[in-house]
Amino acid sequence: MFTGIAEWFSDVKAEFILNFITKNRWKLMLTGVQNTLLITLLACLMGIAIGIMVAIVRSTWDKTHETMRPGLKKTVFGFFNALCRAYLTVIRGTPVVLQLMIMYFIILKTWRNDMLVATLAFGINSGAYVAEIFRSGIMSIDNGQFEAGRSLGFNYVQTMVYIITPQAFKNVLPTLANEFISLLKETSVAGYVTVMDLTYAASRIRGATYSPFMPLVGSALIYLLLVMFFTWLVSKLERRLRNSER
Repeated sequence: MFTGIAEWFSDVKAEFILNFITKNRWKLMLTGVQNTLLITLLACLMGIAIGIMVAIVRSTWDKTHETMRPGLKKTVFGFFNALCRAYLTVIRGTPVVLQLMIMYFIILKTWRNDMLVATLAFGINSGAYVAEIFRSGIMSIDNGQFEAGRSLGFNYVQTMVYIITPQAFKNVLPTLANEFISLLKETSVAGYVTVMDLTYAASRIRGATYSPFMPLVGSALIYLLLVMFFTWLVSKLERRLRNSER
């Protein structure tokens, strides 16, 4: 029994050395983690920027289109609302890996910066989901807040920027943090366009050593640790937000 366990540990050690120590292959995994986190962070920031703009257009149209007077202003606003709805439908209705490949092989095929292309693809994808998160947050704000802004002399845009959006942002912050975690896992398909993310690094090691267990399980464990860490941060954020409301 003990001999079998010792042999198993010896095999695991040999696999570990072959996949990570030999030729410093662990550096591929380190580069993969760094690129994964960088793409996730930049794409999340881009998604928030896109999402806020789309959410403001969509929520403003939902709140005001029935009372808005017919004319150029309503026509223009209706056009942008329809554009935002089309964006949400297309992005949320197609797989992110196909969006990434279309961006890389068709739309931005002349670009040579794979990381930037991947960041743009994931940012545009994230923006569609962030937009719906923000829209629900804006729609949840009581209409009395809009009236309070008007009583202070703010127009609709100023009321939205200075009063509504900060409150909505606070309400949806935990959900946004969870979107960041989901985005972290979604970036695992970046290797389809040869971006050296964590999954692609594991695949490179597997192809070099013909030993799939250690690099694939190792990358899965790294993803798990990252998700657990950010989930812990989100839980602390939620507790802090709850305490601040008391």
